[in-house]
Amino acid sequence: MKRIAVPITLLLFCVYVNAQQAFQNNGNLQIHSGASITGFGSFTNTSAASLTNNGSFYIKGNITNGQSSMAAGTGTLYLNGTSAQAIGGTQPFETYNLNTDNTAGITLNNNLSVSGVHTFANGLIATSATPNYLIYQAGSSHTGTTDSRHVTGWVKKIGNTNFAFPVGDATYSRPATVQTLSAISEINCHYYTPTSNVFNLTAPLVQVNANEYWQIDEISGGSGQVTLNWDNSKVPFDVVLISEIRVGLYIGGNWISGGGSAAGNVTTTGYVTSFIGSSFSAPMTFGYAADVLLPLKLISFTAERKTGISYLRWVTDNEKGADRFDIQRSYDGITFTTIGHTAARNSSRQEQYYYEDQTPLQGIAYYRIKPVDTDGKFSYTKIIAVTENQFSNNSFLVLNPARSVITVFNKSGYDGPFDYRLFNTGGQLVLKGNVNMAINGSAVLPLPSQSSAGIYVLELSNSRTQFRQKILVEK
Repeated sequence: MKRIAVPITLLLFCVYVNAQQAFQNNGNLQIHSGASITGFGSFTNTSAASLTNNGSFYIKGNITNGQSSMAAGTGTLYLNGTSAQAIGGTQPFETYNLNTDNTAGITLNNNLSVSGVHTFANGLIATSATPNYLIYQAGSSHTGTTDSRHVTGWVKKIGNTNFAFPVGDATYSRPATVQTLSAISEINCHYYTPTSNVFNLTAPLVQVNANEYWQIDEISGGSGQVTLNWDNSKVPFDVVLISEIRVGLYIGGNWISGGGSAAGNVTTTGYVTSFIGSSFSAPMTFGYAADVLLPLKLISFTAERKTGISYLRWVTDNEKGADRFDIQRSYDGITFTTIGHTAARNSSRQEQYYYEDQTPLQGIAYYRIKPVDTDGKFSYTKIIAVTENQFSNNSFLVLNPARSVITVFNKSGYDGPFDYRLFNTGGQLVLKGNVNMAINGSAVLPLPSQSSAGIYVLELSNSRTQFRQKILVEK
């Protein structure tokens, strides 16, 4: 491969190169308005160089940048290779306009900053796990995003104007929007599937969407709103009332309500916009809340399996306007069926309820209680898993093999929050999160929908204990 080095000041008006030559700038390279450089393969801009692009700069290969404090110029960078391209180096690469036109994809191993308009012409943009960012400076924008043209990693927005993050999962474009920002802000966004810790709920939320979430982190700035959209043709959405949809925020180990109002149709498309708030540093998804909170207070819920019987016990306080308790069971931790009812006593004092399920288990059973009010409003307890097998003496018991969920029993002697991570055989992180577990309690970790069958490694840890085990995932 030929390499062209530019060690001196060079004012370019128009350069065309037929071969895929490597191009290195060691001096002062200026592309004037109306001029262009095209036909080059990879481009290296060294630490001693100065590049100003006020015209058109076409690169079909990789870009390596060492120049600090690069000027964005007024021109356009075209990344139009026919094989995969990468942006690297020790310093962020700055451009005014950006046109990405590569069906083989572009990977950012360094930050790429846009100050003007980014046109998604063809292909996906990935960011490395460092992480690196596609940065949109104040006043910048983008156009042309589709399911085949978006960012599959981290996007950073700087400014105070409304902005839709062009993120997705390489299959679907799933943007999230920030708006009504009270100050110039720096906000990062990444889209993930599926949602973690879906059973860690704080009233008024009774459920969150298990299929997708957005990690939105405000590095600096003021208050604002977030708008999330659903598209049932791309990612399954839950059948709920529009009036019950909220923005759910994962804060302090639990999903809480970010409020807001929704519009649309749950069977097709719609959106929900949060209340104005200052919290942008959290995973966010769709939360579902009962219109009116139940007056009763659920103090505890336990379940255990002994001699072929599941013994369920729950304690309530301040029952007013309560109708009944539906006992629900599931064999996958996701789809529940009502197996019995217990009438509410509507007492102002503490009440204890018991239920026995003598049905033979199909390996493992998941239970929850659904308190129902006299006007039909309801909520759910946490989910508890039981099994016929005796607990292991190890710190955790993980049910093997796993299918749609990973079920973990806590025998460590410690309660509270635990960090978990799941790796494939190649050492790649495929799932992570934080879950609260009681001593002798259980946790249900949903597997990513795109995960394939095979061997994985689960890690659980907190400041007092660590655990690592191989898991067989069956599909």
